[in-house]
Amino acid sequence: MLGLLINEREKQEIEYLLKREMDEILFDLKDGRIDHIVKRAMDERYKILFSLFKRVASHKECLKYIKTDKDKKTPY
Repeated sequence: MLGLLINEREKQEIEYLLKREMDEILFDLKDGRIDHIVKRAMDERYKILFSLFKRVASHKECLKYIKTDKDKKTPY
């Protein structure tokens, strides 16, 4: 286990970066031109980013990024 000591501004920056990356992944997951193998890797990355996001974001913010069935437009 690792620990990390950050101030409020650094926490906000981490939260912002994670949001941007997760938004980009959610957008790309809806693109039908992307191969299902790539989407599976993107989904795994999203799960890792979301687990990090849960550690720094409020519960209300986390609810906005929980993946639902509507996020999976194309089967893979």
